[in-house]
Amino acid sequence: MLLADEPVSMLDVSIRLGVLNLLRDLEERLSLAILYITHDIASARYFADTTLVMYAGRVVEGGDSETVTQKPAHPYTQLLIASAPHPERADVAAGRPVLETAAEPPSPIDPPEGCRFSPRCPRAVERCGTSTPPRFELGNGHWAACWLYEGVEGSAEPIPELEASS
Repeated sequence: MLLADEPVSMLDVSIRLGVLNLLRDLEERLSLAILYITHDIASARYFADTTLVMYAGRVVEGGDSETVTQKPAHPYTQLLIASAPHPERADVAAGRPVLETAAEPPSPIDPPEGCRFSPRCPRAVERCGTSTPPRFELGNGHWAACWLYEGVEGSAEPIPELEASS
């Protein structure tokens, strides 16, 4: 097993792909399990079969990498993807943020009750700040820990206001 914590974060773009290809080659040739930790969701999609998204120490979404990155369900995952630079998005090209959150990140020493993303979530409801959401199955192994999916299990419809435009 190999633990790779931000293995390409400080590398030039031209070198990143080479390192990712090397890791994939090692994985295949040696039947190596790789735990790839990153803030770069684009490289996670390229490299990983399965993606888990964490916020403030809690896993908030998971599933196969293609689904998590193309149909993000949790508001944090949607904001994470929307914040990635994309040359075809006019808002990014103009230097304007795609979406904004309302508050500072939580303290890891004294995290908020309920969903840890709730103080920053543009879709938070009262229940988000008081009760930790369970894992809601959205179909095909995709799930999200978000109260917005209570009662709509099996449906991975994106939250329209938070969809990343592409």
